[in-house]
Amino acid sequence: MRAAKTELGRSKPHRQASEIMKLGRMGSFHQNRLSFMRVLLRRATSENWTFERSLFDIDSQGVGQAIYTAKTGKSRYSLVAFANDLPPEKRSDRVIATEWDASFALFDGIPTPSDFARLRKNIPAQEAGRVTKKELSISRANRSVRLWDHVVNSLAAGDQPKLNLIEDVGYLMRTTAVYGSGKFGAADRETLLERPEFQGSFQVEMLTVYLIRTFVMDLVEHMAHAKAPETAVKLKPSLRRKFGIGNSTGLGMAPFLIKHPMLLNNWIAAKEEALARVRNVEWVAQKDFQIFTSLLPRAVKKY
Repeated sequence: MRAAKTELGRSKPHRQASEIMKLGRMGSFHQNRLSFMRVLLRRATSENWTFERSLFDIDSQGVGQAIYTAKTGKSRYSLVAFANDLPPEKRSDRVIATEWDASFALFDGIPTPSDFARLRKNIPAQEAGRVTKKELSISRANRSVRLWDHVVNSLAAGDQPKLNLIEDVGYLMRTTAVYGSGKFGAADRETLLERPEFQGSFQVEMLTVYLIRTFVMDLVEHMAHAKAPETAVKLKPSLRRKFGIGNSTGLGMAPFLIKHPMLLNNWIAAKEEALARVRNVEWVAQKDFQIFTSLLPRAVKKY
């Protein structure tokens, strides 16, 4: 990799692969502007994507279905969600599990009643079901045993959940798979290459997870209200922002990385190029420096 140069001709080289391509270091990477989800959210913001909840038919036990649609300009993508009241003894994150707290499909467009009926039959079955090229991804998720009941009970009582518990766990549901690229008959990657919103890596999966998070946050507030409609409150925005979506397995990533060394190189090289350019900056405007100094304490506190 070539060194990044400054206007004065001096340069600091990229870090060597022997320094950064270690499992311990790579496993501790934090998200940055080049991270897949950050790329998706910047595009959604700059292009004024809109989101709509067209269906939320969930009972007091958390059982039912919902549809969330992302409008990206020319295209529409709908997360079809099926919620389940899963007994604790059946909750498992293993690949051999056959039931989950929720299952999902990212549908290309807005599903018709016949589409919805077909998805209702197949998506909760996951591996035992089948989907079509209209489905861009399928997924399933389980509730966090440590946090779900605490958040529901706190909101139902009119209180906010404890910050330290939220920060310790970080999610209310965790996916046990987000399948795409032709899995079980879903759309092949090649069919989406001409769509600008999906040309980056894992953008279908990131949109799926983003909409799943929206559904989960709505679901926990709905169940708190069902438990105590007279006293229940919603999550404070400052706390709501702290929740993500967990991931309980990464089995597919290991063989993927082994089989795609050039792609992995490009991801890491993009990050190293960005860092090298920053390290070679010798002068910045005062307003840019003030932005940096204002964000630095937040970064130090977080990491």
